[in-house]
Amino acid sequence: TRKESSAASDVYKRQPMTRESTPSPLRTSRRTLLKGAAASIGALAAPALVRAQGTPKIRVGFWPVAAGLPFFAAVERGFFRDANLDVEPLKFAGAQQVMEAMLAGRSEGSANGTGAANLAIGEIAQPGLFKIFCTNPSNARDVLEEFLVAKDSPIKSVAELSGKKVASGPGIQNVTLAKTMLERAGAKGATVVELPIGQHVAAIATGQIDACYTLEPTGTVGRLNGTARVLEAGVVAHYILGDPMAPWHGGAASLTSEFIQKNPQVAAQFIAAYRRGVQFVREQPEQARQYMKGYTAIEGALTNEVPLAAYMLHDEFKPSDVAYFQKFYDLFTEKGIFSRKVDVGSLLYTAKA
Repeated sequence: TRKESSAASDVYKRQPMTRESTPSPLRTSRRTLLKGAAASIGALAAPALVRAQGTPKIRVGFWPVAAGLPFFAAVERGFFRDANLDVEPLKFAGAQQVMEAMLAGRSEGSANGTGAANLAIGEIAQPGLFKIFCTNPSNARDVLEEFLVAKDSPIKSVAELSGKKVASGPGIQNVTLAKTMLERAGAKGATVVELPIGQHVAAIATGQIDACYTLEPTGTVGRLNGTARVLEAGVVAHYILGDPMAPWHGGAASLTSEFIQKNPQVAAQFIAAYRRGVQFVREQPEQARQYMKGYTAIEGALTNEVPLAAYMLHDEFKPSDVAYFQKFYDLFTEKGIFSRKVDVGSLLYTAKA
């Protein structure tokens, strides 16, 4: 406002004066108007400045996969900025690191694509750690996960992976799912090895592995470069949930409970802005795709080819959705990965959370 007032004063000083020592009523009126305008601008700017300074930083961890698109779009389209929020994206190598940052107090939340089972492990370590406000359910139609084999492989079904070397993405969620799905498909004696998802296609092409359980865009990359093909998509829905079209809530966006409790209004504003990102992806998917660039390894022709996951906000859950989500979590309890049962219903965000 000081700069604006000075500018207004300079404008007045450049005006020619009359012989009288007192300016004319017209010039007096002009000076008053300019000063008033500068004061008004200052008054309007001050509240915004105070709000910006008083708004806590929201550090959001993400894993560079296509499922994080609503968050990427919300950042790039200015949806958080429109809500006067200070949001800082934090890129991590895997979902486990996203969860660990929340546990350590180094981030206030996670974007979609963060493994829901990884988050649950953080909940077990620190009960009440977070609240989920959006998931990215996938199945045979809304594809995220799949088994891949070489383009010319004679393998025609997951059951034929018996005795084969199968890669999975890193982390307990990926490994547990891969082993369980192979067992349930009847693929006996398969060996599961952890391998960064970015290396899956190359490992198949060079024969280091016979197949992989992976996430998009891996299948699209393999198809476009002519080295791999999708053996089966929507495999978690099929082999874990029992229905290829069931929603697998494998990834989730969340905020820490501590942040929500300390800043309930800011949390609500953040979720509302994130909702705009979800709506943008739903309504304008082709325009939204461009925002994968810079946040993931997806760019060029690949941007238009990658399947998009579906998204479900906390207030869109039906009882059947909660039941399928719970069935997914119960697998990890049965396998001894979770030391206790994790109740999905208690993890969903509500305005009073």
